[in-house]
Amino acid sequence: MSLNSYDSVNNTMQGSSYSSNKKKVLIVDDVPKNIDLLKDILAEHYHVQVAKNGLSALKIVSLSAPDIILLDIMMPGMSGFEVCEHLKSDASTKDIPVIFLTAATDMEHEIKGFDVGAVDFITKPISPMTTLSRVATHLQLAENDKNNKKIIKKRTKQLDQALESAVYMLGDIGHFNDTDTGVHMWRMADYSAALAKALGWDEEEVELLRLAAPMHDTGKVAIPHSILKSPNKLSEEEWEVMRTHTVTGHHILCKSSSPLFKLAAEVALGHHEKWDGTGYPHGLKGDQNPLSARIVGMADVYDALTMERCYKRSWSVEEALNYIEEVSGSHFDPALVKVFFSIQEELKEIQEKWRLKESESGE
Repeated sequence: MSLNSYDSVNNTMQGSSYSSNKKKVLIVDDVPKNIDLLKDILAEHYHVQVAKNGLSALKIVSLSAPDIILLDIMMPGMSGFEVCEHLKSDASTKDIPVIFLTAATDMEHEIKGFDVGAVDFITKPISPMTTLSRVATHLQLAENDKNNKKIIKKRTKQLDQALESAVYMLGDIGHFNDTDTGVHMWRMADYSAALAKALGWDEEEVELLRLAAPMHDTGKVAIPHSILKSPNKLSEEEWEVMRTHTVTGHHILCKSSSPLFKLAAEVALGHHEKWDGTGYPHGLKGDQNPLSARIVGMADVYDALTMERCYKRSWSVEEALNYIEEVSGSHFDPALVKVFFSIQEELKEIQEKWRLKESESGE
């Protein structure tokens, strides 16, 4: 029989014996009699694919990924070790179990095989019972692993949804007795995320800040209604009480060790600090205040300026940006102001997105 006849993507799909429910086993060996023997052992139970060398095996895997691979180590051209390394370096194929076929029984080969990602060895001469047993075992283990990953993914999604809900609730608590609307929290969170992204933060960091930002005023839950909803200008004594919301928010949020709530605590404490050190609660100057707090502080002021309240009209984007430019170097970090100005169009898009959401919800 010609060796090329074994280099097929789907040797057993032809004929009535093929079943779509059968697991696919790829045999990779350059010796025809080894392929014949393994086919005789496996064909009754599995859909068998074969390849005569490493390159052909990788092509077959890319076209029709098997459920398990029986891979000879010593082959001309690409060795079995190299094929396995290639498979394990690709996210789409790294979970396919690989069992090495080898006549060598030395420890060095075993160590190398497991290092490159193999799950087991079948030594030559090949035993039918050993082959069937090990193939079945590792197929079952792979199936169990796949199911476990699905369960973990589902539970992770549920936890993510629960965490996001908790963030929403904490954000609402912070503004429950305030004059700010809920939309303000999420709009300024989008502004914060846009600025962080423009600064070069990676996607995960940007999303953490997007979720952390709405919790910046969590500490307002401890501020008396008479102060939060006062129609009059606050006295100095009342301002002293109001300023405590930063420390209170930090105290509440820092109790968690999760990266999200640690970031939220950082933002809650520092979002009213100023670049020149005249802010509160600690009078931090320059980059003594964490970048996250400086970002959220600017986004918070920008959104407050551009939203309408009972005691003020909404400022235009141009008016708000002019003000931010005026206080650059005193209230705000000049470098942040420069980046903020570079994303003006995105800021307008965010504002319009939330305007439409408000009109649709009737708020």
